[in-house]
Formats: sequence, structure tokens, C-alpha cells
Amino acid sequence: MSSILSSEVADSQTSKFANISAFALLIFDFWITFQDEVNWICFRPWDIIRVIFIISRYLPFIGAGLTVYDALSVNVPPARSQAENIIHIISIVAAEGLLVIRTWAFWQRSKSMLIGLVTYGIMTIIAATSINVLRNIRLTAVSNAVLVYTLLALFECVILALTVYKKFSDYRKFENSMVTALYGGSLFYMSCIIGAWK
Repeated sequence: MSSILSSEVADSQTSKFANISAFALLIFDFWITFQDEVNWICFRPWDIIRVIFIISRYLPFIGAGLTVYDALSVNVPPARSQAENIIHIISIVAAEGLLVIRTWAFWQRSKSMLIGLVTYGIMTIIAATSINVLRNIRLTAVSNAVLVYTLLALFECVILALTVYKKFSDYRKFENSMVTALYGGSLFYMSCIIGAWK
């Protein structure tokens, strides 16, 4: 019994440290990219892309701050509030929206590609939210989390496959540092997200 308890305590501590580290990385990323954000985003007109960017850029600070607050609480960790869950979900949806927009741009703003990606994204959001909201009593919280992560990882795999296909079909011989940086960064980012699977 004590080994199970010590294992749970160790897992809890690891989770707390991971949450605090992720918040530190978020702050670090903000500081190293803020000047680029000012140059590329601040002076462009307001449109849907800018709104999605602002949501995906700044809302995670609130969600991560709440998560860190929970991690640093001395008492038994409080259950996540509904508002905190909504903040995290909106942040994830906005970040995925940026990935969809970038993939759509790689595909020369194809209308059919946009419709397909948005439809698949909405289906993924509905399925993931349904798993969390309409919890099946036979599934544990871990099983629910695994199902939700699997749906999101599949979505990421589709985005990754579309990006890789476009890179090697249309931009193989294209020598431009911006295109190379966009493809390289997106492949690295999506590989990290997909590779985070335990």
C-alpha cells in the first residue's frame, strides 16, 4: 500500500513540476518572440486571423497561471473549475485554428482544403468535448484523457501529413529562408505534440 501511495505522490510532484516548467517556457517564449509579434502582428488590420492569434497567444497565460496556482497550493489540489477547463479548451481550439490557417496557406488557400480542415476540426472538437462532458461511467478520468489526446493527436497527424506532402510536392526545390523556417518549425512543433504521447 505504501509503495502505491509513494508512487501517486511522486506522480503528483512530477505533474506539478511539469506544469510549472511549461508555464516558465510559455513566459520564455513570450519574451523571445515579443519583438517579432510587434513587427508582424501589432500593426496589421484586425481580422479573424489576428483575433485567433491574440486568443491563442494570451489566453494560455490565464489557463497556465491557474494551473500553476493549483500546482503550488499546499492543500490537497483543488479540482479544476469549469471556467479553467473552458479557458484551456478555448486556448487549444485557437492554437489548432492557427495550424489550420497555416496549412490552408501552404495549400495555396484552397477552398476545399479549408472546408475539409474546418469540418474535421469541428468534428474533433465535438468528439473531444463530448468525451469530457458526457463521461461514460465505465471509463476512468485517465481513459477519458487518453481518448481526448488520441483525437487531438490524430488531428495533428493529419495536419503534419498535409504539411509534409506539400513541402515535398510543391516546395522541394524552393529556396527561401522563410518557407524553410515555416516548414521546419511546423514539422518540429507537430512532431513534439505527437511525440508527447506517453
